[in-house]
Amino acid sequence: MPIGGRKVSPTAVEFDLVEVASTISGRTVELPGMWNRMFESRVLTDSGPEGFDVLATLPGAESLEWCYGCGKCEPVCPVNVVSEYGPRKLHRLVQTGGDLIASDELWMCTTCANCLRVCPKEVDMIQTMPAVREEAISRGHVPAELQTVFEATFRQGNALGANPRRRAAWTKDAGVPVRELPKDPSPVDVLFYVEDYWSYHPRGMQAAQAFARVMTALGVDFAILGAEEKTIGDSQRLAGERGLFESLMEDVTATLAKYSFTRIVTPDPHGFNALKKEYPKHGHTYDVLHYTQLLAPLVDRLNFTGRIDAKVTFHDPCYLGRHNGEYDAPRTLLQAIPGVELVEMGRCKANGYCCGGGGGGMWLDGFNSDKIEERLSERRVREAAESGADILAVCCPYEVSRFSDAAKSTGNDQLQVLDIAEMLDTALGSPRTA
Repeated sequence: MPIGGRKVSPTAVEFDLVEVASTISGRTVELPGMWNRMFESRVLTDSGPEGFDVLATLPGAESLEWCYGCGKCEPVCPVNVVSEYGPRKLHRLVQTGGDLIASDELWMCTTCANCLRVCPKEVDMIQTMPAVREEAISRGHVPAELQTVFEATFRQGNALGANPRRRAAWTKDAGVPVRELPKDPSPVDVLFYVEDYWSYHPRGMQAAQAFARVMTALGVDFAILGAEEKTIGDSQRLAGERGLFESLMEDVTATLAKYSFTRIVTPDPHGFNALKKEYPKHGHTYDVLHYTQLLAPLVDRLNFTGRIDAKVTFHDPCYLGRHNGEYDAPRTLLQAIPGVELVEMGRCKANGYCCGGGGGGMWLDGFNSDKIEERLSERRVREAAESGADILAVCCPYEVSRFSDAAKSTGNDQLQVLDIAEMLDTALGSPRTA
């Protein structure tokens, strides 16, 4: 009641446990003290908008605040399938006073864009994650694995830290001539931008060799940059190292300006994405194709002398499919191979599952190991095996090694993981295909 003209709240006396008798039945019910606490102010009222205010100062990160908790993102988030994750949970983290910039959860997103596909508020994690990661890096919050990759890329121009002079080593076993523009700078139709994993990784080199043989069989006039090639840098950008990305872009465009070519073809959906969407923002525009887009219109000209009698399922790379809308070219190539029976996984095309390599995830398997039940690549291999396929076909340099390792770790050794370029090469009867 009022005291001295002011209303005074009553003093609450809380018991750990009380028994209350029903006035109707006479039965007693035990009520613990926590029952009363259900009516207290919830934790949401203990936090203000400060976290979102900080994010709003980071260009691209402001959309996280638009989330209204509908939850549509969570069923389609590939990380949520193997853990507890999703844009709504990140929004809740900030909403309740958590520091996203210093959180390990910042690095778990693969920027696959499946959440953006279904979000009614257009919360854009593809812009938010790189922006917040850039701020985290500036504050010294960066996983050690990523730091190693950034340093290797800065020193050697590639994520593997390999010697640039060995960029073209794969050509020695290609079985066909591969022209290097620094040695023969005459104009060329197709500049084959090999990127890191096809240049240096053993399985990637096999795919690069196969692709060179397929292009030769088609009579395509192509050449590579050899030792002058540096990574296009899109994965580094998505992992938050915008400064490194811009430095790489300066080097790449300066090198490209030295030569005359009609179009750029790359096997890397991430490099393709950067050349198509990011480089033009800085005034660098090229006619760029993913290698499946180059080959699909020419497939009728391939003289197949071999067969691949197998059930084949195809994994859509996020940065070729959802990010850039290309679903048909890879399937056109697979369906043209004699003997192939194409079967689709339940999650495919626009709702395809992520391999876990995007957004810097390629280099964060160790960092994420205690945060998820299984790697995304392992989950995807299980889905491929459940489809009844003999072969999991891919067309991204990250995926052959990721899925091959996952096939072994999940006990699905019977599942072959092959790049589409390798399969085309096999069907052409190449004696050099393993």
